[in-house]
Amino acid sequence: MLKRTIYICLGTASLILAVSSCKTPELIQKDVNNVTPESYNGSQDTTNTAAEVTWQEYFTDPNLKALIDTALSNNQELNITLQEIQIAQNEVRVRKGEILPSVNIGAAAGVDKVGRYTSQGANDANTDIKPGKEIPDPLQDYMLGAFATWEVDIWHKLRNAKKSALTRYLASVEGKNFMVTNLISEIANSYYELLALDNELAIVKQNIEIQNNAFEIVKYQKDAARVTELAVRRFQAQVLNTKSLQYGIEQEIIEAENRINFLVGRFPQKVERNSAVFADLIPDTIHEGIPSQLLANRPDIRQAELELAASKIDIQVAKADFYPSLEISAGLGFNAFNPSYLFNTPQSLIYSLAGELVAPLINRNAIKARYLTANSKQIQAIYNYEQTILNAYVEVANQLSNIKNLEQTYDLKSQEVDALNQSVDISNELFNSARADYMEVLLTQRDALESKFELIETKMKQMNATVNIYQALGGGWK
Repeated sequence: MLKRTIYICLGTASLILAVSSCKTPELIQKDVNNVTPESYNGSQDTTNTAAEVTWQEYFTDPNLKALIDTALSNNQELNITLQEIQIAQNEVRVRKGEILPSVNIGAAAGVDKVGRYTSQGANDANTDIKPGKEIPDPLQDYMLGAFATWEVDIWHKLRNAKKSALTRYLASVEGKNFMVTNLISEIANSYYELLALDNELAIVKQNIEIQNNAFEIVKYQKDAARVTELAVRRFQAQVLNTKSLQYGIEQEIIEAENRINFLVGRFPQKVERNSAVFADLIPDTIHEGIPSQLLANRPDIRQAELELAASKIDIQVAKADFYPSLEISAGLGFNAFNPSYLFNTPQSLIYSLAGELVAPLINRNAIKARYLTANSKQIQAIYNYEQTILNAYVEVANQLSNIKNLEQTYDLKSQEVDALNQSVDISNELFNSARADYMEVLLTQRDALESKFELIETKMKQMNATVNIYQALGGGWK
């Protein structure tokens, strides 16, 4: 019930002084280690790093670009992350609302019947509301008013809580950007794997045709008594082995297509692609930039940095719990025993104003535990930040080295394929002229097929390396 008085309630002065003079627990301090790796000491600044290029420009294949564009709209995991961003944004609104006064409006009605032979009943019977009008029995009560409460943010506890929530909201945005980078790279890697499998399948089918022709020739030679039945069966076994490879590759193609369909957010269907361009793909030159650009471009590093900043603010919020809190409450309204008198002023007018200053005493151990927990989480965030930076540098170093080594490997594999192709022709000629054994022909054909597979796999690794370095440098989310 609102009172027609103004009062200020303060806690006991000695209690406040005793509590506020107590020191907060000592914190464990740790400095962030972000030393630049030696491998970057010779790096030069450039504004044209790979991470600065948008994914639409970095990937030129129109079918791949269409897949990525669809995934950015339909991928379920990405959409779940977008809702997490909305949740973090709502948390900021909650913290902002806690800083502002809370105002409510309310109405109440009631009736009160007291005994005649009680102190209040006897007093009411001998008291008139106004001359000639007794207090009604039973006594009705009607009230309409507005109420406000406000915690004065003396120690910036509420503002720091809002700042922490805002920082975590920004961290969730960076988390979404990091997911976009990973999603794009995963689709691109799966797409290049699919192109590689198509090319392997084409090679297998081509080899099946060549081996079938060789098998027919061997059968004619057997009829002419130039070779034995053993040669015929060995050639037949090779044809069957190569055919079995065909079905295995076809299954891998289906799984690769469905992996892409899952990332794109659609049911199994054929993935549009042009496999003929795979052999002509040439990895672009990569500009890695300098460490400061890596730190600025990688969303996971910025996310870890924001989480670290939020954890530091949480310590300040937890520390403020040790200090007294001041809460002000106020009310203004109308109160009467009859609705017809409810808005008669000033007789029915009621108001109140109160201030309460409270400091913790008994539950200091619980507050201390929350404070130390916030400190531990802050140290945990420091280690996570250091680990994220370390992982970023390692990924970049690995992929840059991988690109250089794969370039050399591909050149050597190309020469190997050319040499074995010539060996196949030579072995066939020698076999037809009875100057070579059939096993030499079979082994040469098998080695040639394996070398072609390895060449395609090396090309796929080259394209995957260009995707992975783009991801490692923090590209794709802009």
